[in-house]
Amino acid sequence: MNENSLFIRACKRQETERTPVWIMRQAGRYLPEYRAIREKHDFLTMCKTPELASEVTVQPIDIIKTDAAILFSDILVIPEAMGMNLDIIESQGPVFDSPIRSAKAIENLNIEGVVERLNYVMEAVKMTKEKLAGRVPLIGFSGSPWTLACYMVEGKGSKNFDIIKSFIYNEPAAAHRLLQILADSIIEYLNAKIRAGCDAVQIFDTWASILSPSDFEEFSLKYIRYICENLETGGAPVIVFAKGVSSYAKLAELKCDSLGVDWTKEIGTVRKEINGTKALQGNMDPTVLFAPKQKIREETERVLESYGTGAGHVFNLGHGILPKTPVENTQYFVECVKELSAKYHA
Repeated sequence: MNENSLFIRACKRQETERTPVWIMRQAGRYLPEYRAIREKHDFLTMCKTPELASEVTVQPIDIIKTDAAILFSDILVIPEAMGMNLDIIESQGPVFDSPIRSAKAIENLNIEGVVERLNYVMEAVKMTKEKLAGRVPLIGFSGSPWTLACYMVEGKGSKNFDIIKSFIYNEPAAAHRLLQILADSIIEYLNAKIRAGCDAVQIFDTWASILSPSDFEEFSLKYIRYICENLETGGAPVIVFAKGVSSYAKLAELKCDSLGVDWTKEIGTVRKEINGTKALQGNMDPTVLFAPKQKIREETERVLESYGTGAGHVFNLGHGILPKTPVENTQYFVECVKELSAKYHA
């Protein structure tokens, strides 16, 4: 465990000499070095080949110089390991050819031995740890049950998510059965990642924003809470990132160390709302990285200023880095965080 790293200490709200920074989706398409490997292999092959997954995980540490690595993988490896046929189509993203539309389809999922079938992920963790050689900590991740269910029921991304929402209203018992199956698998999966060597784990609830506050409590938060309470972390920090939520008060009650904040919120306002009880991660708008350097510097300063002084801030974007982001701007952004944040920790 990289306990002395800036990232781990910041996640635990311990004092650091500056604010650590990493970027969601930092191992990915904006890097020419990643694209060179991707030209030779399809996306799922890269996820399932530990040598390739570990190589692209380490790329941003060498090139962008972030303070943590996040394992190159995909949230949909879990449903794929349950027997759903997954295709990643370049122009439209993930597609399941036979989505879940009934209680019977849920019972047909192969839920025994899911983590054994995901052993390639654990091998990638071990290989990545060797390549990192203690330079920075490694983050493992999973989608939340709700976000995974959205893809499994819709069959692909969606504009209005009417299929999954019709499903939870018309077949609530089946929906809860699916969410519980996913929650149990996620616990096993994240625990296995921590045992394999991940120094921290993040739960992504990308589609939290499509639910009303009461539906969010019933169909998402309840299961995230259950996961957080059943992780065997051995001290590894747990980050929960629920995108687009209206309030952080209930998230702040979770048994986790840090909350991700998207760019539609003032990070300082969220810090006040939760009374500083969790570390916060975020939250610059990813599109700022397309701006002139002066603007990138100003926005970095603005986010640091908004969070204010003291421990518990992990700088990140408010969501994943975009594929066309210029590499030199990303490097400059990381330099800005490192340079400008020291005074907030003096």
